Amino acid sequence: MSSTAQQRAQRTGTAGQEQSAEARNRPAERLGILRATSFSAIAAGFIAVAVSYAGPMVVVLQAAQAAHLSAELTTSWVSVIAIASGITCVVLSLITRQPVVVAWSVPGAALLLTALGQYSYSDALGAYLVAAGLAVVLGVTGLFGRIMDAVPKPVVAAVLAGVLLPFVLKASAAVVQAPVVGGGLVLAFLLGRRFTPRYAVLVALAAGVALSAATGALAAPTLAWEFAGPVWTTPTFGLPAIMGISVPLLVVTMAGQNAPGLAMMRQLGYTAGDRLMVGGASVAWLVSVPFGGHGINLAAITAGICAGRDAHHDPARRYVAGISCGAFYILFGLFSTPAVALVAAVPATLLTVLAGVALLAATQGAIVDSVRHDGASPHAVEAAVITLAVTASGVNAFGVVSAFWGLLAGAAAYALLGLLRPPRPRSAAR
Repeated sequence: MSSTAQQRAQRTGTAGQEQSAEARNRPAERLGILRATSFSAIAAGFIAVAVSYAGPMVVVLQAAQAAHLSAELTTSWVSVIAIASGITCVVLSLITRQPVVVAWSVPGAALLLTALGQYSYSDALGAYLVAAGLAVVLGVTGLFGRIMDAVPKPVVAAVLAGVLLPFVLKASAAVVQAPVVGGGLVLAFLLGRRFTPRYAVLVALAAGVALSAATGALAAPTLAWEFAGPVWTTPTFGLPAIMGISVPLLVVTMAGQNAPGLAMMRQLGYTAGDRLMVGGASVAWLVSVPFGGHGINLAAITAGICAGRDAHHDPARRYVAGISCGAFYILFGLFSTPAVALVAAVPATLLTVLAGVALLAATQGAIVDSVRHDGASPHAVEAAVITLAVTASGVNAFGVVSAFWGLLAGAAAYALLGLLRPPRPRSAAR
């Protein structure tokens, strides 16, 4: 290729990148909500909420049961985290015109499985309040964002890849367990990707539901259409609860949820500020605490569904998926009892495989970013592989989730490799 042709190709590539970035960050005045709305984006929001209720919400219910909470307090807890997440999704997506997805802290709920029953409920809420206050400070001051910026990009991408990869791997096992429903869903997804990419996940969901009904795997839910309202409990502050809950809850929420959530948005090309997103989610957490909210944060798994290409081929129109997700969260939160029963009627295999195929694109992007140099230090990729291995392993030492240990291991490996690597000779540098 001639030098003129090479220059022309470079200019074309640069222009394409600039156009893509412009499309992602198109001003709200150019693309209003009515023009941006699409069926695929609305469906992505619904699927994200269904996946949340199928897995993460179950952990919350288990924690409430282990702590022997009353039905009233359990319902309040389930309702407020859904409603607070929904309102935050809608507000932040409208402000940024980007698909900001917020959810409750799943590792936080897992932590409470053993910790919550050791303290009075009001003391536990006081501990939530302390953790939420610290999260607000870390978010709105930009300190959390600066910490994330200090970590090499391949390592951050590897944390996200390690969080997402187990969901894809679980889908493979689920297909073996239920080959008709799971295999049919995957086949429908692939056909959808070939012929109608925007609706591939929706086609897969429809096929999965139809096959579940045909095989008798779809149960008839028992629905009681009751309005579930949050119940106020005044927090109290006890030092044992603060020491036992606040610090580990803050760590697992920030490192296990906000870090991968922020990485997901950046990996997909969205640039909404970390102060607004992390700070906004943390404020929602703070407000929800007296009603039982144990943790509100940026989502990573469901963000991959709403902010990925399956929501819409135009990144500037995907913010509708964030609004849709928020609207369905609010609806499910207002009617938590029938919502949980409705999702429970769907085979777990279906939702496992659905989550796996919906996260394929996001997982692919995260893995590629974790092994790509792009100006990073040579040993950043080595550290990223360590991060991916530790995070994907699911190790849960001292009750802290694997995303934290993966990030810590990757950062330590990066620093150690940088210190031990001999300097390059000047001749080699030339």
